[in-house]
Amino acid sequence: MWSAIGDQAPWSHIITSPMLRCQAFAEAVAEKYAIPCSVEPDFREVGFGRWEGQTPDQLKKNRLQEYQDFYRDPVNLRPQGAEDLNDFIQRVTTAYNKAVETFQSSHLLIVAHAGVNRAIIARALHCQPIGLYRIKVNNAGISRLQHDEHGDHLLYHNCRLADMA
Repeated sequence: MWSAIGDQAPWSHIITSPMLRCQAFAEAVAEKYAIPCSVEPDFREVGFGRWEGQTPDQLKKNRLQEYQDFYRDPVNLRPQGAEDLNDFIQRVTTAYNKAVETFQSSHLLIVAHAGVNRAIIARALHCQPIGLYRIKVNNAGISRLQHDEHGDHLLYHNCRLADMA
């Protein structure tokens, strides 16, 4: 993740998921660059029920049909005990809207998980929930959205700031 941001720190505030891998990185960036950081509980990853803790390779090996069904229709064919996708999108959207309103005219870094990033991008692009898992999110990839009076605009996706300089 450090290589994705390079030596730049153009943000005025960092908001992070409460989950350890995100929060630890966000707090380290905040400390290094003296940027305020806050935790947003609703930026935690979508709950995957009985799939929690399993890798895609494990799921393909042990639950291939279920895995394929999920990617065909992630809205209606969720893993047993998984968070409802529409509820997840609403949770993330509410938190995102609150961040945009609270930090108007600020340059925010949101450190979150693939699902959270997908939900924010899908919102900006007006995608239906079924399209969320059609958005590839690279590990440590950076997406940039700009918010103005017309809404959100996706400026770039799956980049590294170091490559943008």
